[in-house]
Amino acid sequence: MDDHDKGVPAAPGFAFKPTLTGELALLRPVTVDDVPALLPMFRDEETSRLTGYHAAYDEAGLRAWYSSRGAQDDRLDLAIVERATGQVVGEAVLNEWDPGNESCSFRICSVPGAPGRGLGTEATRLIVGYGFETLGLHRISLEVYAFNPRARRVYEKAGFVPEGVLRGALLWEGERVDAVVMSILAPEWSRHRGRPEPEL
Repeated sequence: MDDHDKGVPAAPGFAFKPTLTGELALLRPVTVDDVPALLPMFRDEETSRLTGYHAAYDEAGLRAWYSSRGAQDDRLDLAIVERATGQVVGEAVLNEWDPGNESCSFRICSVPGAPGRGLGTEATRLIVGYGFETLGLHRISLEVYAFNPRARRVYEKAGFVPEGVLRGALLWEGERVDAVVMSILAPEWSRHRGRPEPEL
């Protein structure tokens, strides 16, 4: 007997695109109208390095990509909006969904100038909490490159735990860079709700 037979409401799944509200940030479904605000993220050399993106992005391709996000039923792409200004400052994504193992991957990226204001940490907690508490996931994982300690710190503050190292996973301008695999599990989230460390 599955949960539906027991009268337990089914999780909405990835086809439903929620709006999640925090103190600093609001996450909402990303749309093609967000492309102008997100363009600096794709054109910034430092962002490309920290995320390991080798490809160049053109505006037409980005418009095609973002116009299709609402129709995806196997991933969740949300725009990060700074509540104080109403500006779109990045995106948070749950992707690579593995329904058989109740797991998925997570990634987040911000436009230049947005990091350092607490928006990334809150956005991470919002979407990861949604993944566990509403979608019923068991495991959410990510990879972060060794030369991106700021991002790793954000993930640790939200409860992600290092699992291992993918050695030489990225080749960037002649340098081989390791990637750290991190994850958070549903029982861990239940204990600390994305705050494993005391708030100072």
